[in-house]
Amino acid sequence: MERLLCYSLILISFWQAFAQKDMSKTAFVFPKESASSYVSLDAQSKKPLTAFTVCLHIYTDLHTTRSFSIFSYATKKTSNDILIFWNKDKGFTFGVGGPEIVFKASEIPEAPTHICASWESATGLVEFWVDGKPKVRKSLQKGYTVASDASIILGQEQDSYGGSFDINQSFVGEIGDVNMWDTVLSPEQINTVYVGGTLSPNVLNWQTLKYAVQGDVFIRSQLWP
Repeated sequence: MERLLCYSLILISFWQAFAQKDMSKTAFVFPKESASSYVSLDAQSKKPLTAFTVCLHIYTDLHTTRSFSIFSYATKKTSNDILIFWNKDKGFTFGVGGPEIVFKASEIPEAPTHICASWESATGLVEFWVDGKPKVRKSLQKGYTVASDASIILGQEQDSYGGSFDINQSFVGEIGDVNMWDTVLSPEQINTVYVGGTLSPNVLNWQTLKYAVQGDVFIRSQLWP
């Protein structure tokens, strides 16, 4: 009975750690380098993924200085089941299930930047969009399935499930409009999201976001339209 009570209290504590809020027109602000400041996101869908699209806004001037994590989706199967990462002098790194590919870019504009990344298991095709413009399609992890029960982190890259952060990979700046679907959005749908549409995201929804803030991360009004 005592063990059951203890387990129940742990579950209650876990669920209470996540707030739920309409984050429209706001952003998470990461004002300084840190190995302990981040935001955890709780996915609406806990199912394994055979396709997905992630879209978000970032605003940072860190890209000329060093590499940093943009979106880290770890499972107990692998710490980089989904990874979006800025790799200084190379461009955007996108990973699924561990393996990664690079979409070359010399810089991120020093302005709010919109990113969308999609992948499907059936073909392995990856699409990567920056400010509504697509990069050349590439292929990654055909036949793979992204595991369930994810630890989703903004502001840090996970080298283990939910942890093992490196201050030199931490994000400094602002992140907003984080949405995720369990399908590959069409080019027309990507454009709709880029200009402010939502299309009912069913994995992460910025308008009904469940999140937990750790350390020095603040919620403020967006600096972009």
